[in-house]
Amino acid sequence: MIQVTASVDIDRPASDVFDYLADMSNNPKWQRGMQQCSWTSEPPLRLGSTYDQQATFLGKQIISSFEVVEFEAGRRIRIKTTGGTMPIDVTREVRTRPDGTASVTATVRGESPGLLRLAGPLMRVLVAASVRGDYRRLKAVLESAG
Repeated sequence: MIQVTASVDIDRPASDVFDYLADMSNNPKWQRGMQQCSWTSEPPLRLGSTYDQQATFLGKQIISSFEVVEFEAGRRIRIKTTGGTMPIDVTREVRTRPDGTASVTATVRGESPGLLRLAGPLMRVLVAASVRGDYRRLKAVLESAG
C-alpha cells in the first residue's frame, strides 16, 4: 500500500479552489500525465458522482473509473476507483486560512499493479514526487488565473 500526503497554500479564496477541484474535467490542466477526464454522471460533483479518466504513469496507460464516496460541499471530497488499472483512494480537503486564502491537503492511497508491486519502495518515492508536483501545478494554475 502506498500513501502520500501533499499540502499547498493557494493565494485564492478557498471557495474558488474547492469549486475548481470539484470539477473533475479540470484534472488534465494540473495533473501531470492526465490525458482525459470525463463525467459518467451528470455534473456538478456530489456524493455518488462518477467519472472516468485516462492517464499515463511511468509510461504505463492507466484507465480508471471513480466514484465520489464522501462529499462535504466547500470542504472535502473523497474519491475511490470502482474499476481500472490501479486501485486509488484520494481525499482532498480545502480549508480557509486566516487571511481568507486556501489551504489544500490531499491524501492519495493506492496499490501498485502487477510487477510494479515488486518495486514498492521506489514506487512510493515516484508516486510521492508525482502527487506533490501535481499540487504545486494546481497552485501555479490557480494563482495565475486570479
